[in-house]
Amino acid sequence: MRILVVEDDKKIASFISKGLKEAGFAVDVANDGVDGLHLGLTEPYAAAVVDIMLPGLDGISLIERLRTKRITTPVIILSAKRSVDDRVKGLQSGGDDYMTKPFSFSELLARIHALIRRSTRESEPSTLRAGSLTIDLLARAVKRGDEDISLPSREFALLEYLIRNKGRIISKTSILEHVYDYSFDPQTNVVDVLVCRLRNKVDRDFDRKMIHTVRGMGYVLKEEQ
Repeated sequence: MRILVVEDDKKIASFISKGLKEAGFAVDVANDGVDGLHLGLTEPYAAAVVDIMLPGLDGISLIERLRTKRITTPVIILSAKRSVDDRVKGLQSGGDDYMTKPFSFSELLARIHALIRRSTRESEPSTLRAGSLTIDLLARAVKRGDEDISLPSREFALLEYLIRNKGRIISKTSILEHVYDYSFDPQTNVVDVLVCRLRNKVDRDFDRKMIHTVRGMGYVLKEEQ
């Protein structure tokens, strides 16, 4: 899943971006409100984190313009302003949550997950399964049968994306958009390399393979036949 971060303080933006990537999200960062609005209008995001005090276009105006265009991306407002009036103004503009600086990243992450669950109107499962393959999203642990599989964050994100779309063919471009946070040439082999590493860990020691290549189209995760 992809998150938009609109924050002009580059240290804070980098801190948030790094933490979200480690949590398995793809992240786009804008350092001013104009760029943030452009991304928010043109790209699909699971959630957005928006500072109020931004150059070019302030965060409140950014959110109001998104809502005017019927963009329903859940938004967490970040602000150094702590008054009740500021919180009310932020929420009335179309923000879904409000956090004051300084903040705990673990709390920010928990609130992002909560907003995503709320926006999809369903309880986000803590465990995903496909056949004998199990992903614990909270512990970030993977098992196939009784065997524990250790995955770094990028491979975990790819496996999560595949298992959420099990049985569907996923193109390389879709993988680039959902697992990586920047643009690659679609002809690059970065996806092939990532899938190969994941396949070596998920399928290598098992007779029945789960990750399949569909030539010319992409990849698909299938439950064992």
